[in-house]
Amino acid sequence: MGRGDLTNAEWERLRPLLPEGGLRGGRWNDHRQTINGVLYRARTGLPWRDLPERFGSWITVYKRHRRWSADGTWQRLLTAIQAGQDAEGRLDWNIAVDSTTVRAHQHAAGAPRTSPPALPMPGRQKGEATGTNRGDPVLAGLAARLAEVVKLGSA
Repeated sequence: MGRGDLTNAEWERLRPLLPEGGLRGGRWNDHRQTINGVLYRARTGLPWRDLPERFGSWITVYKRHRRWSADGTWQRLLTAIQAGQDAEGRLDWNIAVDSTTVRAHQHAAGAPRTSPPALPMPGRQKGEATGTNRGDPVLAGLAARLAEVVKLGSA
């Protein structure tokens, strides 16, 4: 038994909740081995194909996990475990979430992906060059002031 595998007591509590195996295609691999494989993958985050051989064929573990997700077996197990823990007084239903620590980047926050079209500058004559900074009176004043400072500094 590896670290993180189901103990005998845990297995005995789960076994009655699992579906019968091998009704259509023959005998299934051991459910306990498969559950241990799914738990190992959930704990480590490794790809299915890299699952250690002690859990059986990775494709078997993957297919059983998918089948049990679709037919509600995992939800039944979770509900039964939560009910048992709650009855024993070992389940705390108080949850605190602090969303202020999770910040999204501005590009992930639903902002438009393309910049809006440039608006014509007030006071611009027809046919005048249209650039983002050309003809901006504030920028022109700033450029003139910088030119004065540079001239004074070099004199």
